[in-house]
Amino acid sequence: MALRTHISERQRRFGAELRRLREGAGLAVKDAGALVGMGGPQLSHIEAGRTGLDPDRLTILLEAFGLTDETYVSALHQMGLSNGKGWWSAFKGVVNQPALDLAESESTATLLSNYETLLIPGLLQVPSYSEVILSSDQKKVAFRQGRQRALEGTGAVPFHAVIHEAALRTRFGGRDAMRDQLDHLVEVSELPHVTIQVLPFRCTDYVSTGTPFMILHGPHRDLDTVLTEHPSGTSYLSEPADITAYHSKFERLTSLALPALDASRPLRSRVEPDSWGLVQHLRYTL
Repeated sequence: MALRTHISERQRRFGAELRRLREGAGLAVKDAGALVGMGGPQLSHIEAGRTGLDPDRLTILLEAFGLTDETYVSALHQMGLSNGKGWWSAFKGVVNQPALDLAESESTATLLSNYETLLIPGLLQVPSYSEVILSSDQKKVAFRQGRQRALEGTGAVPFHAVIHEAALRTRFGGRDAMRDQLDHLVEVSELPHVTIQVLPFRCTDYVSTGTPFMILHGPHRDLDTVLTEHPSGTSYLSEPADITAYHSKFERLTSLALPALDASRPLRSRVEPDSWGLVQHLRYTL
């Protein structure tokens, strides 16, 4: 079987999990390969994501590694069997590979936890706002709108966003576009699986993160992934220490942010500042 020239995040993660499990079981790559009738180099290619592994051999390896968690085992089988195709496949060549990986990961996540500093989260952007961010590239705008399918329908993924107040005050697209964007935040917050909080300027605590990130929760905690954004691009983190650190960061952010957007609460009950009140204030001052 020819080796892959392009390795998706799912393929990379599948191989990385096999390597981590093998090393945790104290098995050398050549010894683990021998268990399924392959040489060490071939298994190394699988662990690097360069090629796949059939389900029967995967079952043998996972048993040899001592993995008994059924949820974890099932998730690894699904990762290995997936062809990675979806609505995002039509955008290959339009957006880069990390963006395609993100769309695929969002579609299979069990929960999305997103922190944004200067921009409205992509999953919550209206087209007029995205057009400014994406330099009016309509194909990329369509891709970003397509990502929002993850929040729609019966299989919608729960989404929790913490948005810095700076993102709400920066008027990308002008007053009308920003007004539409703020209205959309209120509307989408009414969905039972969407939670939106605002981290206000008045927050005096520092959470040791100045960059946006998203935790893509897998069917098992060990399969969570963190996507970070920085000027040179995006990075996917999957080491247990990184996952634990970003879980703590997000929990801290949610505790410091204002109470979630909730348009259903009576005005008289809003004694303390909340995200809904701040969004409404910003909307009417545009």
